[in-house]
Amino acid sequence: MVLTKKRMVFITFFLAVAFFVLLLNLPERIVGQRGDDLWLFVPQILFLAVTAAIVFALLLVVIFKNSYVKSQLTTLNKYKYYLGLLVKSDFRKKYRKSILGVLWSFLNPLLTMIVLVFVFSMLFAQSVENFPVYVLSGKLMLTFFTESTTLAMNSVIASEGVIKKVYVPKYIFPVSRVISSLINLLISFIAFILVFIVTGADFYWTMLLIPLPIIYIFVFSLGVAMLLSSMAVFFRDLTYLYGVFTFLLFFLTPIMYYPPDTIPAQFLGIYGLNPMFQFVQYFRSVAMWNTVPDLWTNLVCIGLALSSLCIGTYVFMKQQDKYILSL
Repeated sequence: MVLTKKRMVFITFFLAVAFFVLLLNLPERIVGQRGDDLWLFVPQILFLAVTAAIVFALLLVVIFKNSYVKSQLTTLNKYKYYLGLLVKSDFRKKYRKSILGVLWSFLNPLLTMIVLVFVFSMLFAQSVENFPVYVLSGKLMLTFFTESTTLAMNSVIASEGVIKKVYVPKYIFPVSRVISSLINLLISFIAFILVFIVTGADFYWTMLLIPLPIIYIFVFSLGVAMLLSSMAVFFRDLTYLYGVFTFLLFFLTPIMYYPPDTIPAQFLGIYGLNPMFQFVQYFRSVAMWNTVPDLWTNLVCIGLALSSLCIGTYVFMKQQDKYILSL
């Protein structure tokens, strides 16, 4: 069967409808209480259905266009050494001419947490158990997302000289930025563990599941990074607009304190559509609250991550041959 664009659109639409009907009829022990706010529940189901359809459509592309996929994997393997050099270069540039160097990856989240705790302790400290850990856990996840996507957004533009001289798979540039930010995140975990020890927080076995939310947010950030880096080549003002968006995202994500039970019921579904809300709550569940997120929460996080990666990769690969004309 020849997999044309029209057939792909039809298959994706059919799968979206099928998944929507399936998810809408899942038992409440999986999707939670529907309550009276079905109009908030339906958009979440619709989003997951579309996400599942996109992922399955991507699998069809992998199956029927396997020669193209294999060529891309071969290319990535060929340039993996160059990818490693880019990651090292990004890491060195960040701390070049800095006296403390890499130590800032440890100090920056720690100092930020101290400031936030000092400013907001009078408001929230009595309402949240171990407020410093609560703040730092949210800040680490949000900082990784904003840093990785912001750096990746201008990665193709900054590599103009290389792109015009030699052939290099262009997706390597945003990928390297996200990986270097991931390394910073892992180093920042030293500060996270230190705060746990100093504040006397309990260590739970669920902390072994911390890699899961990190994988989710890494895949999600990679997809957003690919999308932004592609758009920024043609629309340079995106850099300034994205700065405003990340500032807004800080207030839409529970970095300080507003647990779900403090959000008005009519807005809870909207907050739930914020990807960072999902990832931060997942991270806190396994790191602080000794809770293993249920199947539905994992499906939501996986859906957000995969849909972002699929859309970002598709747009980037579709537009990459046009970059040279706009650089």
